Amino acid sequence: MSPGGYEQSNPENAAVTASTTLKPVSPGHFDPALLAAAVVGLIAAATLAGAWFFQLVLAIQPCPLCLEQRYAFYLQLPLAVLLAIAAIRRAPRALLVAGLAVLALAALGNAGLAAYHAGVEWRFWPGPTDCSGPVVSLGSAGSLLERLNTVKVIRCDEVQFRFLGVSLAGYNVLISLAMAAIAGWGAAKTAKA
Repeated sequence: MSPGGYEQSNPENAAVTASTTLKPVSPGHFDPALLAAAVVGLIAAATLAGAWFFQLVLAIQPCPLCLEQRYAFYLQLPLAVLLAIAAIRRAPRALLVAGLAVLALAALGNAGLAAYHAGVEWRFWPGPTDCSGPVVSLGSAGSLLERLNTVKVIRCDEVQFRFLGVSLAGYNVLISLAMAAIAGWGAAKTAKA
């Protein structure tokens, strides 16, 4: 047995094996990059699953701003998985810090977009004209009735679902800020390690 508690099968390679074997993690020690990436990835996956549940099961259709808010989660989920794998494989600290910084910036940007959307819902400011302005073109008169029967415009300034008085855009602000804080914490702790 080696001093670290690992068996070495080939005595000739003992020096190589001892130097390349990963050290066991002590009970009170954790890898902040791995933890932050894993938590951000889980939150992104859960948020996307929730969005698709609301859309496909509860038939609450997303407006254009809702769909745009999903882009950050589509970026964060695979990036968080890659960062977790990189942390497990002991990637360079600078790479892990940069990846966590990208996760944090994506989350902050998404929090800003969600706050803008929540403000549109509360009518604090006007939203984009394509989903909250007046309808300016309905096409030709002959196909107007057909279009009205087949197209449902999902407006960005009308809340379709609230829980405890907060819309889904409002919850997205909170979720995104939490993700940014977690990724930022992981980046700061990893940079100091």
